[in-house]
Amino acid sequence: MTDPLPHDPADDPLLDELLAVALEAARRAGALLRDGRPADLGVAATKSSPIDVVTEMDIAAEKLITDHLAEHRPHDGLLGEEGGAAEGTSGIRWVVDPLDGTVNYLYGLPTWAVSIAAERDGEALVGVVEVPMRGETFRAVRGRGARLGERRLRCRPAPPLDQALVSTGFNYVTTVRAHQAEVAHRLVPLVRDIRRSGSAAVDLADVAAGRLDGYYERGLRPWDRAAGALIAREAGALTGGRPGGPETDDLTVAAVPGVFEPLQALLEDFGAWHD
Repeated sequence: MTDPLPHDPADDPLLDELLAVALEAARRAGALLRDGRPADLGVAATKSSPIDVVTEMDIAAEKLITDHLAEHRPHDGLLGEEGGAAEGTSGIRWVVDPLDGTVNYLYGLPTWAVSIAAERDGEALVGVVEVPMRGETFRAVRGRGARLGERRLRCRPAPPLDQALVSTGFNYVTTVRAHQAEVAHRLVPLVRDIRRSGSAAVDLADVAAGRLDGYYERGLRPWDRAAGALIAREAGALTGGRPGGPETDDLTVAAVPGVFEPLQALLEDFGAWHD
């Protein structure tokens, strides 16, 4: 039996429950990562390439989150970056990145986050992005808007594209990254500037907070984008992939209306979704 989902999200106790569970799990994982980072932090494994690392703290944070979810929502499914997966029977699936920005974390840089989303039928209902080194908690509930702490978020008014500040990221597979550099080389003369933070979840949240006008990246997985994309949308941003389609592993684009459309068109023209 699946959890009922009323038509009006403002009156939906399920969404309240999912948000509370996500906030607490993200808070605990963020505190573990912030306070428990060992001075001799090591690399436990690799992901897509030898420079795409998994730290021992990724694994510890995911276990903390999955244990919390199992305690409070034992019938839900799970998709976790570090290998956690379960089907579930409730119709709700959690999409978890315990440490988005692992290389930043490994090097002691502050831009990393815990990203937790709850979805049904592939649609995000709740998203939380915890950024411990900033002391910031972004959250969104479908149909209820996005918040940073208690502040309601709205993305920036659209500037002309040549005044837009855009962020991106680069894959850890060398051949993919080389083409991404070519795309950025073509794009940078057409916008105000390009940033690269090293955390997709933080970039998407920063679009929501008005700190960026747009963001794009090839190669994001569901756990990279699920929570942050919902937060961006609920703050008024548009999200998608290639023109007419949703965000996918091939391409994720998020931007304020008025920047999204020309940015997406340029990325299509530049072949940002393939090598």
